[in-house]
Amino acid sequence: MVSRKWLILVGAVVIAHLLFLSLFFPYGYTIRTLLPTARDPVFDESRVFGIGQSAIKSGVARNALAVDVSELKIGLVVQNETKSDSMGDISLSEVKGHGGDTENGLASEEENLDDDTDELAVDRDVADDDDDGDDDVDVRLENVVDGNEVTQEKDSVLELPSEAKKELPSVQNVTSKNSESPLVLSRAVAPTTSANPLKEKVVFTTSRNYSAGVSNPVKKKIRAEMPPMSITTIDEMNRLLARNRRSSRAMRPRWSSKRDREILAARWQIENAPAVVNDRDLYAPLFRNVSQFKRSYELMERTLKVYIYKDGKKPIFHLPIMKGLYASEGWFMKLMQGSKQFVVKDPRKAHLFYMPFSSRMLEYTLYVRNSHNRTNLRQHLKEYAEKIAAKYPFWNRTGGADHFLVACHDWAPYETRHHMEHCIKALCNADVTVGFKLGRDVSLPETYVRSARNPLRDLGGKPPSQRDILAFYAGGMHGYLRPILVKQWKDKDPDMKIFGPMPAGVASKMNYIQHMKRSKYCICPKGYEVNSPRVVESIFYECVPVIISDNFIPPLFEVFNWNSFSIILPEKDIPNLKEILVSIPAKRYVELQLGVRKVQRHFLWHGKPLKYDLFHMTLHSIWYNRVYQIKPR
Repeated sequence: MVSRKWLILVGAVVIAHLLFLSLFFPYGYTIRTLLPTARDPVFDESRVFGIGQSAIKSGVARNALAVDVSELKIGLVVQNETKSDSMGDISLSEVKGHGGDTENGLASEEENLDDDTDELAVDRDVADDDDDGDDDVDVRLENVVDGNEVTQEKDSVLELPSEAKKELPSVQNVTSKNSESPLVLSRAVAPTTSANPLKEKVVFTTSRNYSAGVSNPVKKKIRAEMPPMSITTIDEMNRLLARNRRSSRAMRPRWSSKRDREILAARWQIENAPAVVNDRDLYAPLFRNVSQFKRSYELMERTLKVYIYKDGKKPIFHLPIMKGLYASEGWFMKLMQGSKQFVVKDPRKAHLFYMPFSSRMLEYTLYVRNSHNRTNLRQHLKEYAEKIAAKYPFWNRTGGADHFLVACHDWAPYETRHHMEHCIKALCNADVTVGFKLGRDVSLPETYVRSARNPLRDLGGKPPSQRDILAFYAGGMHGYLRPILVKQWKDKDPDMKIFGPMPAGVASKMNYIQHMKRSKYCICPKGYEVNSPRVVESIFYECVPVIISDNFIPPLFEVFNWNSFSIILPEKDIPNLKEILVSIPAKRYVELQLGVRKVQRHFLWHGKPLKYDLFHMTLHSIWYNRVYQIKPR
């Protein structure tokens, strides 16, 4: 009898406790908070977009998605809608992870709120009136780009334009039928002049679950705010590359394959390539070995077959970003998926296996703002790798050594560590001290695409004789190095046009571009991480890039001789920057600028890929590294 009374008493206390919690945690997770797995970082699709009461009551809206309803492929069902007088009320928070503590998954929130080119020219897409007429705050599901023409494709293409404001208004909800859990979005109707009501442009904002709020964490001094502990010079990188070419650490395949034998045969032909003299298509000084490159490229075109995994759901997988800072991974994904030359449907015929995820959409979808924790992002990719390893035999045959990924977000090295450690990683954040393996991984060019319809807009610059500015830089004070550069040179010398952030606006954007077109040397200092879009941007405007970023592996390093078209300086030389640039003979500058103009074609995206363009050069570096990493059975 006494025990029954105790049970009743305990039950009453538990019920009272649950009722009490429901008053303070009206987010739909009352009971879940009592479970031991309440903070389990494992991915749950119903939590990705803040489903249910969480999305409604949190009142927090994230990045705006401006969608052309007739082109939307994910089956949105409008529940409620609110009118909006202008698109200008919606803003986009382009969160870019910069140099967090990759060992424990921490990142400075202040770093995340701006990306590496927010400071450059500012409202980068406001002038895109020939593009889509929308503000830079829009994120659009677009048609596929084909030069200046637009062609219909089956796959959705997500444009994430440039960086903008940090807060969004909270509006009504929309759900999706096509996912196992409903996709919660917010909707505001923008004005349209289209006669077709289905062409109405709609702004969507995703909501997230912020019920597990973070209370003002103590700001730590992280790696991105300090100089590196060790420095690897460009000469040491060259020696590392040569050493890794001679002795691969890749896993020996568990069983032999015809495709392996084809790659081994290709390596023999590359190493015994006939000498190339005065090739009409290739400018020899750009390359480490133009003869081997040409032969390797020809064999890639003739031999290489790639299988693209169908596993993984949008928006993290199979949804390329065609615009903005992360466009490199999106353009490669889109062009790879559309390649009839390289892609095969039968994985048994493939030499390489592509895992088509977007590191930007991974962060956009799963990262909880102010959490300073990226564990769930890495866990999501870990589960994906485990899934394809369990479902297919190909991963286990090589330990993933014949698999590759292409990722431009700063967090990609952390997100792919361990579980994708043996894969070929094409990364924008190519830091030799943070897990990047020379000879296996590929330094992916970070390209800022302003117009998805016309990625070559504003291409080119003035000839050498008309470049009247010695050196130019403008940008935000990200990381520890840029403040040093600006403090040293801003307003100190008329030949050194070194500025901080330029004011927002179209005029400022064009001023930034014109400065690059008129400058002899464009300064490319690191930001929070070693990579910077200014390197490719300089080449785009035919300005000789001056790379100041210790431990940064220049893009496509295994192929190009960067000394033929760039200046690479250690960070400690910033006080002597003008002296170094002035000491370069005029003849040498003309050679460097010619190298920039010759290499430019290799750093351009095209709606329909061209020979030796950036799509083919990236794929070639992945192929080339696999050729030299493979081990015979």
